[in-house]
Amino acid sequence: MSAPGVLLARQAFSGGATGLRSQILLAAICSGYGVGAAVGWGSREVALVMGDFGLSAAALVAAVSCFVYARSRHSRFRPAWMLFAVSSAMASCGNAIWGWYEVVLDREVPSPSIADLFFLCFAPPAIVGLLVLAKRPVTRAGWVCLALDAWLIGGSLLTLSWSIALAHTARVQGESVAPAALALAYPLLDIVLVSLVLALHFRRSATNRSAINTAIAALALTVLCDALFTSPLLRESYRSGQLLDAGWFAGSLLLAYAPWGASRTVETARPPRGTRHPSRPVAGSLAALTPYLAAAVCTLGILHNVIEGRRVDRVVVLTGCTVVLALVVRQGIMLLDNIALTHELAQKENHFRSLVQGSSDVIMIAAPSGILRYVSPAAAGVYGREAEELIGSELACLIHPEDLGRVVHEVRRFLAAPPADEPTMRIDCRFRSGSGDWLNVESTVNRHQGGLLFNSRDITERVRLQAQLQHNAEHDPLTDLPNRALFTERVRQALTGRRAGDSGTAVLFIDLDGFKGVNDRLGHLAGDELLIQAARRLQDSVRSGDTAARLGGDEFAALVVGDGSRNQSAREYQVQEIADRLRLTLSQPYRVDGREVRVAASIGVAFAEPAITPTDLMRNADLAMYRAKAAGKDRVELYAPQMQADVVRRTELAARLRSALHEGEFALLHQPVVSLATGRIVAVAAQARWRSAQGILFTPAEFLRVADSADTPEGARTAELGHWLLEEAVEQAAERSRVGHRVPVSVRLSAGRLLDKSLPLGSIEALLTRHGLPSGALVIELADSDPRISFEDLEQRLVALRRLGVRIALDGFGSGYAAINALRRLPVDVLKLDRGLVEGVVESARLHKITAGLLRIACDLGMQSVADGVDMPEQVIALRAMGCTHGQGMAFSGPLDEYRLRRALVRDEFPVPGGIALPVLTGGVSPARNGSNNETRVPPT
Repeated sequence: MSAPGVLLARQAFSGGATGLRSQILLAAICSGYGVGAAVGWGSREVALVMGDFGLSAAALVAAVSCFVYARSRHSRFRPAWMLFAVSSAMASCGNAIWGWYEVVLDREVPSPSIADLFFLCFAPPAIVGLLVLAKRPVTRAGWVCLALDAWLIGGSLLTLSWSIALAHTARVQGESVAPAALALAYPLLDIVLVSLVLALHFRRSATNRSAINTAIAALALTVLCDALFTSPLLRESYRSGQLLDAGWFAGSLLLAYAPWGASRTVETARPPRGTRHPSRPVAGSLAALTPYLAAAVCTLGILHNVIEGRRVDRVVVLTGCTVVLALVVRQGIMLLDNIALTHELAQKENHFRSLVQGSSDVIMIAAPSGILRYVSPAAAGVYGREAEELIGSELACLIHPEDLGRVVHEVRRFLAAPPADEPTMRIDCRFRSGSGDWLNVESTVNRHQGGLLFNSRDITERVRLQAQLQHNAEHDPLTDLPNRALFTERVRQALTGRRAGDSGTAVLFIDLDGFKGVNDRLGHLAGDELLIQAARRLQDSVRSGDTAARLGGDEFAALVVGDGSRNQSAREYQVQEIADRLRLTLSQPYRVDGREVRVAASIGVAFAEPAITPTDLMRNADLAMYRAKAAGKDRVELYAPQMQADVVRRTELAARLRSALHEGEFALLHQPVVSLATGRIVAVAAQARWRSAQGILFTPAEFLRVADSADTPEGARTAELGHWLLEEAVEQAAERSRVGHRVPVSVRLSAGRLLDKSLPLGSIEALLTRHGLPSGALVIELADSDPRISFEDLEQRLVALRRLGVRIALDGFGSGYAAINALRRLPVDVLKLDRGLVEGVVESARLHKITAGLLRIACDLGMQSVADGVDMPEQVIALRAMGCTHGQGMAFSGPLDEYRLRRALVRDEFPVPGGIALPVLTGGVSPARNGSNNETRVPPT
């Protein structure tokens, strides 16, 4: 393809600049053809060639262009462009045959000829193609109106054309039927084509409208040239290559350009910002006037016959009557359609009015000046103000002053943004109600005729609920103090910003000593009431800029913000005074359920350091608080770096403790239990010792304390250690019994361990049977029982063990509140006095009387007694005088390994200070809980 239309089709894809060049090239080619036709092309032969084969080439370019576009684009308009291609191909063939006669054969074109057949086939595909391009009606009435509009236009043109030219043509050529029919066929087909062009111009689809407009213009130009060609004025004098051919040439090239160049140009062009579209389109007005314009044309045709003095032709009368009838029918249809549309519009208006008036949202329309022009009736229920009262007021006067600046800024930004980018906006602000209160209002804002449309709703309850949820998320539900999360955030704020680097900022961690006992004695409700009172005291004791918080359980915290002082010593003294004052305040008696309850407070204090994090600062305060509890409770401790080192040491020790038992680092020692009357060894108490891989020896008090503070739960570790201790003690006692040392061994077990469901019920019995330990050779030393343990289950378990010859000793008697109850209900054989009752028995007369009273109880109940921690001869004399039968401690011997124990059993006697002899203990005795702390010095790690 080398024709200009193909060149235009290729250039149509190169963007806006290329499209402009294509239009200029198209205008230049058409203008050049027009100039050539106007001057006669310089010779008759050239005029004939350009008038015949030039038009054929232009029509062929249009046919190929439309065909290629239809093959390359898959849309619902594809058949239309294919039909336009067929129509142009018919015109190309007709012009080629016309040129064959005039140029090649050099003779007149016969009438009619084969060229006339192709020319007549030009209109039908074009007519159908225009129907495809039209916006199809959606109702039957629409189709009827479309047909009536086409007939109104066609009939009017037929009336006018018949009155002016066609009747004359029919009379002139009436002698020959073929020439007369041919002369009438051209104008009639052109009238139909023009009718559809005019009728469909106002009903064209919105898709690719520029290409459709160009195609309509091309067909309109072709029809115009056909009308001029068929008129008697030009038909007689027409010769190929004249100026009339320039119209057909331009129409063909315009149709070739339509699907490519026009579509590309419009797609790349964008309307400038701020362009306003008319409220009433011109196309809509012309479409409404189309029937009346057609009737006017028909009237002009009839008037022309009257003015010329001619007899009114039957064709004119018939056509005019049908046009009038079509107009009446169309107006009737339109009237019914308008009535239906009016009724539907009224229903929709009532529907939307009901929605607006019944909506709980307030709809307001504000002018560009900010004056409210409309307010929906919902304002009375939402704002407590009538709509009439708000109309005419300024919107800015109703918005909270603190929110007004933000609202104005958002509105200006919204109006400056392109509507396509930001069609709506949401604004939250406070709005004045009729009672003077401020309501939280959420508004959706849209543009409306230069102003703003507000769709507002009251969200006060939602804002209140969100604030309540936020408060609940950051505060303790029981005391309403800030919780750990909010307290951590407050600490972070205190360590950053303008207070960053202020070493006077301090964090206090507070723990209520004895709170668990309140829960156990009085119940959790009483414990909750105590926590509420303690929180109130704490809140009242801190300054307004400080923060008091509850971290969980009975743990509280306080943040004391620094005052910018550079005297660190004075600041530490001041904060310690605050902590002491808090301790005294929290230690005052509480009134709970009509009872006076006392708890103490252990407080740890940590000061901020440069670059310290909130987590580290709170950890330091926590370490200081635990140091205060370990140092005796009811005191204040300041954080020192050594505390962190101690924690690291305990953590490392706990990590080694996990594998120590499996790696054989534990050893079993025995401490002799001696008769205070004779000095003979009547039993041995089994005790575990841990010698670490570094050669350090730890006493039970030391490694069990580490076990308690380790991450692993205490039960799992101590249960495994207790099982090992029991089995090892029974096995070694059986070995000693076989070699002749028949001395009972005592093993300390907790009540929880005896009732542990994970421990097989007959494990102790099976152990005695497996090692063949005789009756009375094992003493179970029962530790202080947990208050939650059932005494009934414990009693049944101890009774079953006694049937096997196992003796029961009550360990730590005099140190626990449950000891008296255990003595009353449990089958106990031996009472073991707590070390605390023995250490000061010589120096303290009060303690002497208490110990003597307890020993009297044991004697009256027929039980034997063992004093733990007998380290001095004076204690031996005093205890023996009070009736104590046995003792265990450094006054006789410390814990011994198996070799030294057997040497002591061979000697079987320790020197005892002189005095009255007492009956020798014949049964087994209970073992000591711990060896003396003076036995083994633990070097620091």
